[in-house]
Amino acid sequence: MGLALALSMAGCATGSGNAAARDAVLQKYRAAAAAMHSAHFDQAKPLLDDVLMTLDGLTAGDRSARKARGTFHEESSKNFRGEPYERVMAYYYRGILYWLDGQPDNARACFKNAQLQDADAENHQYQSDYVTLDFLEGLAAAKLGGDGQDALKRARTHARMGVPAEIDSQANVLVFFEMGTGPRKYAGGEHGEQLRFSPGASRADRVRLKLGGQSAEVRAWDDLSWQATTRGGRVMDHILKNKAVFKDATDTFGNAALISGGALAIVGSGRHGPADEIGVGLLAAGVLSKLISAAVTPQADTRQWDNLPNLLGFAGLRAAPGQHQLTVEFLDPAGRVTLTRDATFTIVPGGADTVVFFSDHP
Repeated sequence: MGLALALSMAGCATGSGNAAARDAVLQKYRAAAAAMHSAHFDQAKPLLDDVLMTLDGLTAGDRSARKARGTFHEESSKNFRGEPYERVMAYYYRGILYWLDGQPDNARACFKNAQLQDADAENHQYQSDYVTLDFLEGLAAAKLGGDGQDALKRARTHARMGVPAEIDSQANVLVFFEMGTGPRKYAGGEHGEQLRFSPGASRADRVRLKLGGQSAEVRAWDDLSWQATTRGGRVMDHILKNKAVFKDATDTFGNAALISGGALAIVGSGRHGPADEIGVGLLAAGVLSKLISAAVTPQADTRQWDNLPNLLGFAGLRAAPGQHQLTVEFLDPAGRVTLTRDATFTIVPGGADTVVFFSDHP
């Protein structure tokens, strides 16, 4: 049996023409998250399936991506795929929905693919460090009859917030929870060439779960603001350096050529000699260089999946067959309750895991 609860609905952006085509994945990201928050899971599935088909495709063949890498085209002219943390969340949400449908094998595949989005598979420079993804991979493996201890070990190694408990393959109530609002992108630097992030925020950083006579307090495991600004724990330098350097160089050369050309033109004025010719040539080169500099577009792409949470967490509980009420209290760091929600569900003997999804997204 699968059951899920969510708390909110957010709108999705619209567009037209080329802009709509470039933002198609972004629009589906936003709509899928809104569907998750409003418990419209059947709406979220096809949206996420479409997105994952795009992400799984060969982006090297994307003409818009090649064009955006050119000196004279803005990065935002490419088809949106998102930063690693955004792509991770698409796989993460789809994994939850697969488990909701009683398919832990497909859920596990999604969690593993999410880890690849956070890692640098080509250059092996970065490693995935999502605690939630590692743990869920291990739990799925255990439920499928395998050994999830290596995944659990990775999860505990990466833990910066809550530390996962032992994997319980008999846990049949799986609680996925998220909190707060995620990071925001903005452009920095002289030419807007630096992609920077404002950290997200969350009033709560843990939940208290009450199910029958059980009570457990679980901290969030992952912070998307941290993930947005790091890869494998290392701070990322989100700068479009080459374009910015080229723009500065051509602008500086243009200034120098204009000044030098003007000076030589004055010195040789009316004589029709070499100074005149060189001066005119430098003036022309200076104007051309300034035009080239003005045409260079190093601005960072600040389009963003803006209805993501800031914190992610998970808890597994055991419950006997029958009807149950699960109470979830969102707690701030001081232990104060910021929000309370209830879910009622029935566990069928020998049935699939019950999956519950909670979000306090506004």
